[in-house]
Amino acid sequence: MKLETDLTTIKELADRRDDENWRFRSFLKHGRISSRAVDSMTHELNQEVSSLIDCTQCAYCCKVLRPSLSSKDIRVLAKALGKSVEEVQAQFLVKGEGPGEFQFNQLPCPLLKDNRCSVYDHRPEQCRSFPHLHKKRVTSRLWGIIVNYSLCPIVFNVYEQLKQRMNWRG
Repeated sequence: MKLETDLTTIKELADRRDDENWRFRSFLKHGRISSRAVDSMTHELNQEVSSLIDCTQCAYCCKVLRPSLSSKDIRVLAKALGKSVEEVQAQFLVKGEGPGEFQFNQLPCPLLKDNRCSVYDHRPEQCRSFPHLHKKRVTSRLWGIIVNYSLCPIVFNVYEQLKQRMNWRG
């Protein structure tokens, strides 16, 4: 399997394939392929691609995305950093969009050091789950996949491999 990992190339291809990607999204969402089959193929491809890509070579998600942190995420971070919840909120976080939600106060993530998460074993759930391709109901989250297509080599390659597996001709 040949993978594309260069972010500049991925962004250029994402721009060129934008219409194609939206048509493929529509095909996945409303086509004749069951959501279970889409889940199965996506999960399998995600495992394959993820095993071949070293996220620490990129860490772009940590440089451009602001995950929402739950109160549990904040408590876990506080404990890992040896700080109080209030100290973590004051030093690293700002209010998020939803009630009780917080986000990191800067980009790149203030906990990113040399393309590595300095609290990796205690990172927030949204970080732990990214790029979310292992989750069920892929067809209900296709908008997010398209958004992340230009940001994450794993998402880019899984989506492209999915097109190939389905012999899709947009």
